[in-house]
Amino acid sequence: MDKRLKLLVSNDEVEFIRDYGRALEQSGMEVVYVPKDGAKLLEKIELLHPDVVLADLFMPHIDAFGVMKSCSDRMVNKPFFVIVSSTMSPVLEREVMNAGASYLAVYPFNPTDLAQRIFRIAGYTVGSKYREQTIDNTQSLEIQVTEILHQIGVPAHIKGYHYLRDSIIMSIETPEIINAVTKQLYPSVAKRYNTTSSRVERAIRHAIEVAWDRGDVDVLNTYFGYTIHNTRGKPTNSEFIAMISDRLRLHMKSA
Repeated sequence: MDKRLKLLVSNDEVEFIRDYGRALEQSGMEVVYVPKDGAKLLEKIELLHPDVVLADLFMPHIDAFGVMKSCSDRMVNKPFFVIVSSTMSPVLEREVMNAGASYLAVYPFNPTDLAQRIFRIAGYTVGSKYREQTIDNTQSLEIQVTEILHQIGVPAHIKGYHYLRDSIIMSIETPEIINAVTKQLYPSVAKRYNTTSSRVERAIRHAIEVAWDRGDVDVLNTYFGYTIHNTRGKPTNSEFIAMISDRLRLHMKSA
């Protein structure tokens, strides 16, 4: 029998529940709150075995880094981690992701948007309480896209990396958007990051150029085939996004 997504939140303050918790609950997931304390959070994780943990980066007794490391050391099926911070920087995000997090959110965040991301991270149908079959039943779509970008050679610290990841996920969830890259896709990504469509386009182009300069030719050939031929050059932004999203979509159908 399918089950609801269980989210464990390391914040039981009235203001947090009012501003964020209620929207998470209304999305269809089961939300359990624990005080903002790393030691208490770790105890609750071992007791409840949640699907996803939403935790502040800095907590009394044990911070998020310590909690994630303890789970990696002590648990076979550890939960996905979404970490929340009041600040954001490429260095901080890289450290948090390398420590085991699936996503780094920044206060103040939109709880409805974060709920959708949490569903995707855990492999659930967005906006639903039921589990979705992912590509290999163990990894979420977002993690699959992230791994592909790493394989191709797109560095995680540049803006284009994040824009590409969201663009590919959008193209998988809404295939027709790839036919309106400049009118729909770029503006949608730009809105999420409070920037402009032209900056999104330039950042994605830069990310692709970096990947072509530093990436493994065999890996690039696997994903892009003829586009890396000397006479063709690098793929366009839309080609890059379409090829990866189509590949993942076909894997999802076959799964």
